[in-house]
Formats: sequence, C-alpha cells, structure tokens
Amino acid sequence: MTELDEILERLQHQLGHRFIQKHLLEQALTHRSAVAGRHHRRGGKKPSQPLAKTSNERLEFVGDRVLGLLMAEWLLEHFPKEPEGALGPRHAYLVSRNALAPIAEKIGVSEALRIAAHEEQANIRQLANVLADAMEALLGALYLDAGLEPARRFVRKHWSDAMKSQIEPPKDPKTALQEWVLARGQILPNYETQSMEGPSHAPRFTVTVTAMGRSGVGVAGSKRLAESAAASDLLRQLNRGHMAAKEKK
Repeated sequence: MTELDEILERLQHQLGHRFIQKHLLEQALTHRSAVAGRHHRRGGKKPSQPLAKTSNERLEFVGDRVLGLLMAEWLLEHFPKEPEGALGPRHAYLVSRNALAPIAEKIGVSEALRIAAHEEQANIRQLANVLADAMEALLGALYLDAGLEPARRFVRKHWSDAMKSQIEPPKDPKTALQEWVLARGQILPNYETQSMEGPSHAPRFTVTVTAMGRSGVGVAGSKRLAESAAASDLLRQLNRGHMAAKEKK
C-alpha cells in the first residue's frame, strides 16, 4: 500500500464510510487548481497529472445543502423550544467555515487534498476556505455514494462539541464587537483592507479593525471572513484588557 493509499484509508476511516464510487472521493479532494495542471498531494513522490477531470466545486455545492439540511434537522431536535430567530444564528455558525475548517484539519483533509504543484508554495491547503470547501465536498460525495444516513452519523459525531457548547445563540464577531464598543459610548469600529495577495482562486485578504485605541488583524480567503477574524482578534484583546482592569481594582 502506497503512502497515498494510507492517507485515503485514514480519511475514509474518519468519515466512517468506505466509498463504493471511488471517483467521488477523488473528486471531493481535488482543488480546482489541480484540474488545469500538474498536481501534488502531500506524501506523494512528485507532481503528476490529475486523475479527476473536474474539481470538487460541484460536490461542494451538494455538500453545502446536505450539511444545511442535517444541521437544521439536528437543531430542531436539540433546541425544541427555540424560535427561528434563535435557531438561525446557531445554524449559520455550525455550517460556517469557522466550524468546518477545524473539523477538516482534524480528520486529515489537508494532507489528502490534490492541489496544483505551484500552489504548494502559497500553502493554500492550510487556508480555512480551502479546507471548508473540501469538507463540504466530502459530505456531498458521502451523500451521493451512500445517502443521508452516513452523512448524518459523521456530522453528529464531529459537530457534537460545537453543538453542545452553544448555550446561547452565537453572535457574529463583527456584531459582538459593535455592541461592545457602543455599550461603552465609543465610536463604531473602523475596518481597513491592508492587502490582497495570492492567485484569484485562492486570495488572502489582510484586514485591520480599530476601536477604543486598539487594533485587531484578520487574514482569510475573503474580505468578509478577514473582517470577522479581525473583529475576533480585537474582541479577545478588549476582553483581556477588561479583565486585567477588573483585577487591579
């Protein structure tokens, strides 16, 4: 068994399913950059021509819908008395890249991805948006290969901690930051895009946000996600500063 075979075996074990239609697994792990040229998979000896004829984007489209349905179903069970207005933010977080990317990294998606050799220098296999997209594609492939039940088992196993930790409906970091500063009589946070780097299919945005004399920085594959990351960074700083001030009293 080659190293690549071992990587795919470990991934299928994490998914809890052995694919009958192997091409679906291959396609789910094919980044669009690998379709146009030579590709590289971590652990491979050298770049080679891609085996799949299409990228994982179509499977990502399916997986996004599968995850949305399964998460809506689960939320109704887990929070039977909550109104739609509270379930919406919970659902939005649980299907977001912030939730998907760590799960993808944990089960070994990063090392299994097929990516164009020249993109390895940009280290795009570690980007949250790339990992999240591949995770959705794998859910789409899982559904097409075996139906909803294997996908449901996987989701309920790997999203369990995120579901149980939601005592209160989560707030978007930008909303939470805005509420923080307004509650203290301060002006609204100011967001600035510092740079946009990388190829068009895998950009990297760097955004800063300033409020209350402090600045936060966020880097992500889209401007919106970079702003959210920057807001999270600044919120952490403000919370630490607030706690330190309380301890001094």
